[in-house]
Amino acid sequence: MNRRKFIKNSAASFAAFTIVPSYVLGGPRHIAPSDQLTKAIIGVGSMGQGHIAYPGARLVAICDVDKKHLNDALGKSPKGTKTYHDYRELLQDPAIDIVHIATPPHWHGIMSVDAANAGKDVWCEKPMTRTIGEGKRVREVIQQNERMFRLNTWFRFKDNFYGMNTTVKPIKKLVESGLLGWPLKVTVNAATGFNWKFFWVGKTVLDVQPVPQQLDYDFWLGPAPYKPYNPHRVHQTFRGYWDYDGGGLGDMGQHYLDPVQYFLGKDHTSPVRIDVDAPEQDPDAAGTWKRIELTYEDGCKIILDGENRDTNAAYIEGPKGKVFNGFRTTIPDLDKKLAAMPDPEPQLIDFAQAVKTRQKFALNEDNGFRSATLVNLAIIAVRLGRSLEFDPVKLEFVNDAAANALINQPMRGPWSI
Repeated sequence: MNRRKFIKNSAASFAAFTIVPSYVLGGPRHIAPSDQLTKAIIGVGSMGQGHIAYPGARLVAICDVDKKHLNDALGKSPKGTKTYHDYRELLQDPAIDIVHIATPPHWHGIMSVDAANAGKDVWCEKPMTRTIGEGKRVREVIQQNERMFRLNTWFRFKDNFYGMNTTVKPIKKLVESGLLGWPLKVTVNAATGFNWKFFWVGKTVLDVQPVPQQLDYDFWLGPAPYKPYNPHRVHQTFRGYWDYDGGGLGDMGQHYLDPVQYFLGKDHTSPVRIDVDAPEQDPDAAGTWKRIELTYEDGCKIILDGENRDTNAAYIEGPKGKVFNGFRTTIPDLDKKLAAMPDPEPQLIDFAQAVKTRQKFALNEDNGFRSATLVNLAIIAVRLGRSLEFDPVKLEFVNDAAANALINQPMRGPWSI
């Protein structure tokens, strides 16, 4: 073989074995199945620190506008974890694959959109967003950027579902079997195993106090209207104020209602009517409520019984049978009947696998948006104190300007979504 032929053959062999960079194979930050994922956490208070140990990715960065939270979380994080005050700087790091958002809900929408636009996959705390409009925008941007999204409530696919003493899987099988008939009524109250957290209420009178040195209060408020500082507005008790959350509804609503939406087969629609019995609400502080009824077009109802009025209520009631607390039913030989029935469609419940394979996680931007909308419909009805009609296709209230004004609420400059 002469020198020219040797060089030609060697070049061809080298070309055949050239390793193609991973980003060529699948867009920005394509993750090969064997690669280790990395994650960052925005918001490392009590809830955010729980995300440190979540499996599937290596923690490389944390962010918080409270220096105490940041220092506490850093002490529980792997050596070398970076710290940030401004989440926008964190999002510029190309080494981060997944961003966990564990801030108060008034930040969920903006941060999810910004993370998706930065090419990150998103693991977001519940509720998905504080408003219907923000949820719609998150869904759009996640899909436009072909990002993976996980909402952090898991009862539709694992763990005992509160007072039912079972996972949701056999409940889903029972509903799909038709043994209960149709339409169905679901009652969520203490008697059925789901007590509403009415201790998450705001205070109508708050004295103005100096902002602690370690807290960037203006950044904590972000898109929310400016209100003078009081410690009851921030860190856990923020749940009691409409600007940041929605009281017990905002805190527990998606935990309680997302599995109901799933087993009723309503992942792609929303109720058409919301009826409410609640005292007049303060414009700032979230209060309690007595009863909320969410009715779908086919007649299915979800009853939120805040007073625990229905002490003997079935959790699920249909024309042919009932299901009570502890998964006790009026259907004879239920175990044998369920065993003979097909299981529900399988769900992808490993977010790391979803990120690597680019297959949707079980609770994602689509169905998560719809269950967040259940919560936000109920909150809007409570705040306005009257019944509402809703178009689940147009995602707007029917002939109700005041209700529609709460779908897309103004943000304090310079924030927008």
